[in-house]
Amino acid sequence: MEVTPLYWILLLFISRVAAGQSPVSLIVRPNRSQFFEYESVSLSCEVLGGSTGRRVERNPTSGKLTECGDRWGKFNGTSCIISSTKSTDSGVYWCVSGKHKNTVNITVTDGHVILESPALPVTEGFNVTLKCRNKTNPSDLTADFYKDGSLIRTESTGEMTIPAVSQSDEGLYSCRHPELGRSPESWMTVTAPSSSKPSLSSTPPSSTSSPLLLPLSLSGVAGLIISLTILLLMFCYRKRTKVKAPGADPVYSAVKTSTNTGNINQSIKFIL
Repeated sequence: MEVTPLYWILLLFISRVAAGQSPVSLIVRPNRSQFFEYESVSLSCEVLGGSTGRRVERNPTSGKLTECGDRWGKFNGTSCIISSTKSTDSGVYWCVSGKHKNTVNITVTDGHVILESPALPVTEGFNVTLKCRNKTNPSDLTADFYKDGSLIRTESTGEMTIPAVSQSDEGLYSCRHPELGRSPESWMTVTAPSSSKPSLSSTPPSSTSSPLLLPLSLSGVAGLIISLTILLLMFCYRKRTKVKAPGADPVYSAVKTSTNTGNINQSIKFIL
């Protein structure tokens, strides 16, 4: 199928609009929910793999609801950076994004042991590795792992892998070092797999695939409407270009083509 410049203009414009309607996720780097004091953490609001530039708010365990840059963190235009965490940074964090609001619980401890567990929900069927980390003797890795207060098992490596997690694996997890004590608890959420999200077993799309498949990756009703709109506009455009007046003047056609190209270039600049 021939891809016209008009198609790319429409795709670019509609993708920009659709991105603004997609759910926004709060991404924590490094991806864990517990931190020692004086560590660095980055928080960014992202959609479709890119930063939205939206700000982050928090409701700390002690204090009042505030936005990044207001007495905590530093917003650099794309992310909120906490360069040196303190125990007072513990709390619930989220993106200022209106409808789609996902929260992340972050715990900062002044103790000696933390549990490194995913900050975001994990998908059913994936393996999840929990790590028990201590700051006093990092080479001493032996740790006990707990779920909902009950001992699961002891690992000499300081790591415990849960294969193919399921809903039954949801709960409060913690770990304990035999000499340095126990970590805080963190809740692990397990979600059902979504067909709109890639999985570990999924294969990347072929480079020879039609560009019409691109808007189909947009989820929900918005993606369907966008795809149908593009198909209808392309059909109308191709049908109109097939209608040629008999005996068309080649000089006039060349001038008209040049004018249309200039209009397309101006349209692209306007969208960008």
